Amino acid sequence: MDDTGELLSIGAFGRRVGLAPSALRFYDDCGVLRPARVDAATGYRRYAAGQVARAVRLRQLRAAGLPLVDVEVVLDGPDDAARGVLRAHLERTRRAADEARAVVEGFLQEATGEPVGRGGRVRARVGGPELASAVRQVAPAAAAGATREQFPVLGCVLLELADGEVRLVATDRYRMAVRVLWPEVFEGDGGRVLIAAETAQGMAEWAVRQVAVEMECGAGAGTQAGVSLRMRSGGGRGDVAQWTHACGPNEAGDPGEFPDYRLMVAGLETGRHRLIVDRDGLRDAVAGRSGVVSLTSGVGATDTGDGAQSEAAQVLEVAGGDREPVRLRAVRTGPGVRIAFDPAAFVPVLEAGVGPDVLLEIAAADRPVVVRSADQGSFTTLVMPVRAGTRG
Repeated sequence: MDDTGELLSIGAFGRRVGLAPSALRFYDDCGVLRPARVDAATGYRRYAAGQVARAVRLRQLRAAGLPLVDVEVVLDGPDDAARGVLRAHLERTRRAADEARAVVEGFLQEATGEPVGRGGRVRARVGGPELASAVRQVAPAAAAGATREQFPVLGCVLLELADGEVRLVATDRYRMAVRVLWPEVFEGDGGRVLIAAETAQGMAEWAVRQVAVEMECGAGAGTQAGVSLRMRSGGGRGDVAQWTHACGPNEAGDPGEFPDYRLMVAGLETGRHRLIVDRDGLRDAVAGRSGVVSLTSGVGATDTGDGAQSEAAQVLEVAGGDREPVRLRAVRTGPGVRIAFDPAAFVPVLEAGVGPDVLLEIAAADRPVVVRSADQGSFTTLVMPVRAGTRG
């Protein structure tokens, strides 16, 4: 195909440039990669062959971990600004790689080995580091302290094998984290087990050292006592470490029934406001504040006549908690928004996130806020906002 005017469907264009249709829709919403034409009747997006180079650069920059606001600078900003953004990101990447290398080398020095347990009817195989990452993202949302004493089930992580997926879920009533993994192998109808949060963390420490992990658990929709989970290394030659753990409601002292997370997710309202901001920058701006923190973007700001946002509308201000306000670059869709969070609940959500950017989908100031990676939908967290006048 040449550039003579023939347009590509979103699916065909996505296959050519290596981007999923959902990512292309997201980049359209953010104004980074607009389609060449949108059908007024159907809403179908069409892309020109001349947009391939930009789309490929966009994909490569995102794969390299650049926040969306920095990608915009590289694609559309002055050359000196683009070079500055790239140099800064390269330095951050080097530091992160050094830290990760030190952690992995430490784990590799440890010996492993656990006794073999009994198997079950459902079997799945996932990457070891991927499973470890999922546990570490989800487990912080499990309840602790008085909430766990009152509701022991909330101190557990739900591991569910169903519909060809491996799902990990945790909630303390004020936040909920869900991570979905797509296994290389899945056999059986389905099963679910409850694992105490501390045990799940130990499972992650073991799994991160395995190339792959094969898990088996008892079948059935319920989490009945006696249901067991068995894990063993699915790694390469010579990697014979096995990990076995019997679990179920009786593990935490008959904790009760785990909340129906599907019902909670299905009941969410569509967000009127969407904010995309650098995840580390937002975490640092919120962390260390002693009270309720407010996030404000676009309140009182006006959009430009061509539909683009004014400079004021592209800023997220983080204020409160006995610290000076911090202003961050942001991408906002929908009307201006002001919302407040308790840092004790909000910071762990940001720390557990995936990717360089965080996407906040806000329906209302008193409704659960969906927090996810801007373009990776496998990890989702819900966090309840608070009233701006409330003290944490």
